[in-house]
Amino acid sequence: MGHPAVIRASRPLEEVTVRVAGPLALTAPAAGHLRALGATLTPQTPGAHTGPATFEATGAPGAATAHTSWADVLPAADAVDEPTVQAATGMMQVHGRRDGRPRGLAVDYAATCASVLTVQGLLAALLGRARGGAHPAQVTTGADRAALLTLGQYLAAANAPEAEAVPLAPGGPPFTARCGTRFELEALDPAPWARFWRELGAPEEAIRTGWQPFQFRYATACAPIPEALHRAARAVPWARVQQAAATAGAEVCALHAPAALPGTTAGTAPWTLTPRTADHPRPATGTASHAALPLSGLTVLEAGRRIQAPLAAHLLRQLGAEVLRIEPPGGDPLRGMPPCCEDVSARWLALNRGKNAVQIDIKSPVGQAELRELASGADVFLHNWAPGKAEQLGLDADRLAAVNPGLVYAYTSGWAGRLPEAPMGTDFMVQARMGIGAVARPADEPPAPSLMTLIDVLGGLLGAEAVVAGLLLRERGGSGVRVESSLLGAAEALTAPALHRAAAGGELRRPAGFRRPLPTADGWIAPADDSAPAAGVRAARWTEMTSEQALAALRADGLAATAVTTDLGALPQDRRLSGAFTRDPHGSLVVPTPWRFV
Repeated sequence: MGHPAVIRASRPLEEVTVRVAGPLALTAPAAGHLRALGATLTPQTPGAHTGPATFEATGAPGAATAHTSWADVLPAADAVDEPTVQAATGMMQVHGRRDGRPRGLAVDYAATCASVLTVQGLLAALLGRARGGAHPAQVTTGADRAALLTLGQYLAAANAPEAEAVPLAPGGPPFTARCGTRFELEALDPAPWARFWRELGAPEEAIRTGWQPFQFRYATACAPIPEALHRAARAVPWARVQQAAATAGAEVCALHAPAALPGTTAGTAPWTLTPRTADHPRPATGTASHAALPLSGLTVLEAGRRIQAPLAAHLLRQLGAEVLRIEPPGGDPLRGMPPCCEDVSARWLALNRGKNAVQIDIKSPVGQAELRELASGADVFLHNWAPGKAEQLGLDADRLAAVNPGLVYAYTSGWAGRLPEAPMGTDFMVQARMGIGAVARPADEPPAPSLMTLIDVLGGLLGAEAVVAGLLLRERGGSGVRVESSLLGAAEALTAPALHRAAAGGELRRPAGFRRPLPTADGWIAPADDSAPAAGVRAARWTEMTSEQALAALRADGLAATAVTTDLGALPQDRRLSGAFTRDPHGSLVVPTPWRFV
């Protein structure tokens, strides 16, 4: 099958109809993305609350079908909705590390991530068809697969032969000023951290011992910071905190309530796709055989750091692309971040396994020329540099288009340039500014951003979705595309359901005790949302039973629940996930791939 006729599509799913069926929790976010990509959706009749979702696409690029369920690797009885998926995969345990006990996220994080992966898989299947696939493609994913993917770094670290560099103990930001303002602090280096706390009069020993757990909170989802630092914050007003941060070169951000940004409209897409308007020869992308993964034969250059861009490139590699990672001279310092497997960081492997790498000094003219040469033969260039850095280096979209007009230039940013006077574009600062702390916890808990990297990971998923959409748009339109996704877009995706509830007269925050696991004699159980009221009435009874006995009693009464995973190191041996995990050549744990293509 050759290339379809060039139609100069402005959106990748123009002339595509998608029939959607299934529970709203699994279909609503995906449906919004499909519409933003240009698809026409047939009227939907919501299916059963716990049933699978189906997306049947037909149109100009070909035909493809995506199936999404709550349980694709887990037993159906253990994954019937959002809280049971969170419980069985270990998400409740990771989110609850700050508190020292498992806690459910009050947002539908697993379902939101599954929706993004569904759209990404559907786009990839259509792209494979457009590039030469011989038959309609089917792709399957699940909320359980999505949850395990989001936990990949934590699971790899927990199953590494080395111990963590810092203790996994309760504690962490936000801090509270004397006036009651709760705030997040960001300092990427120890010097601004120390200067900030000295400005507030904190003891030197507390400053010294607090840095490492604070620095590692991105990796561990907890930060047992000395109480003396919290006391120092509580001793001064918010204005003094702000002054200290400005003097020290650190950044602070008060916890905001969720709110739509000025000038935004409902349903704003979490990314932008901008095709180049000039006529250029069709890029030579090769073809994909029916048996190949849909992005096979495509090359991605990735210049990413931390989580967002590396995860996006990791997903593109799992779809078949060859990824060449651009690292600084001496290599990525995060390769050695503990715990390690054969001297390679388990966390680094979770994001970068299977990629090739080349060391380039992008600050030098020679290095910049080398990267431009690599870009001239690539399909995608992906980065998450600070705003303005690409232009400063001469590696922005326009300059790379000069050497490769068919390039998909992808920028995974922090704020997408949409928020004036924005704080630093890191996960926890975005959570603070966009009100994630309020919607991630129920009404009887004080707002607090999750120390699980919710926004970085979802931002990476959205970045990969945008790239695949850009590749399909290029395939249909014949020109290069500039795509941008952001952490801001990820935060808006998580807060949108709460804002919609509030706009309809409901409560912004979930009620007291929402998705709070129930203790048993030997652990915890998590009831499904629909079963939680009945299970909670008998909470005292479960403390006298083992988790297995409590689950048997609940299920005998027609209620749904599962045991909460509290030991990530034991998860590969959990009967519910038997055979789901593998090990790479370094011996590091590998979570299941997000999709199954047929």
